[in-house]
Amino acid sequence: MNIFFAILIIFIILYILLNWFAKTSTKKISKFVRTFIIISSILLAVIMAYAGRYIFSLPFMLAILPLIKTKAGISLFQLFRLWGLLRVLKNSGRFNFNQFNQNVSSQAMSIDESYRILNLDPKKKYTKDEVLQSYKKIMKKIHPDRSPELNNIATLVNEAKENVIKYIS
Repeated sequence: MNIFFAILIIFIILYILLNWFAKTSTKKISKFVRTFIIISSILLAVIMAYAGRYIFSLPFMLAILPLIKTKAGISLFQLFRLWGLLRVLKNSGRFNFNQFNQNVSSQAMSIDESYRILNLDPKKKYTKDEVLQSYKKIMKKIHPDRSPELNNIATLVNEAKENVIKYIS
């Protein structure tokens, strides 16, 4: 029933607008159209300036990121988590995009570094199941079957998992 009234109101407004359009001169119509375009442009600019503060704010971006999907099938939020993992590995010297440094990767991985790679807090106590759950969550994103280029990162995540499991046992 509400749709019927909405369509009726739209048709009445359209009828009145077309009736006015047919009876007025072209100069009045062109002046009205120019004035309407200028006023609507200014109004749109004000709305965009006001809304832009919220659209580009961090809470809004974090709220909308899970809704946006990439072609790979993972959300942008997951891409940010993957980027964080790569940053941790790069800062530790274990992964470099240009070349893979074999000397650094042969060093033993510290427990702190292993916790950070698995996105766990080193100060908390974790069970083996919690460590494996975090490991599986990361491996879903970087498994070598998804992309062969991620093989080196997957190796480091496996090593981190083994270190943490040995440490908590």
